[in-house]
Amino acid sequence: MAEQENNQAMWYVVHTYSGYENKVATNLMTIVENRRLQDLIHEVRVPVEKAVEVKNGQEREVEHKLFPGYVLVKMVMTDESWYIVRNCRGVTGFVGSSVSKPVPLSQSEVDALGMDTDAQITVDYEVGDQVEILAGALKGMIGMVSTIDIDKNLVKVTVSMFGRETPAEVELNQVKKI
Repeated sequence: MAEQENNQAMWYVVHTYSGYENKVATNLMTIVENRRLQDLIHEVRVPVEKAVEVKNGQEREVEHKLFPGYVLVKMVMTDESWYIVRNCRGVTGFVGSSVSKPVPLSQSEVDALGMDTDAQITVDYEVGDQVEILAGALKGMIGMVSTIDIDKNLVKVTVSMFGRETPAEVELNQVKKI
């Protein structure tokens, strides 16, 4: 199997035994750590969506796998990386047109899945700006931005409640600049 041009990491779809998706992802990341292969296998994901279920009169948030039986792996395709992923316990093979050479996801497929984490999040407010909280228990309240943490997708807003300044953490998209 020829080395991928310019060693660019691409997303590949790996087929697993049903119900083993998380185990395969954990095993792959453990192998990557133990063998120091971070330059070959960059990321392993089991795409999930969050949903609210009501059971016995109580709401709870649960995760559902978007693609049961599949794991997404961002890797540089080499003989070594192919062998490691292909022979991981629970993996039945790569998804693609042939057995010998897996086919990476196209850029449009990656974009549709929202898998490109290299995209930088931008916000139209900064520390010190007045913002309105758009969702949650504090919806409609006005406050001042004290910190912005793009990595954690959180903004800390200081609001005036009960005559005192109270910090509140909300997601980046839950506030708008006034």
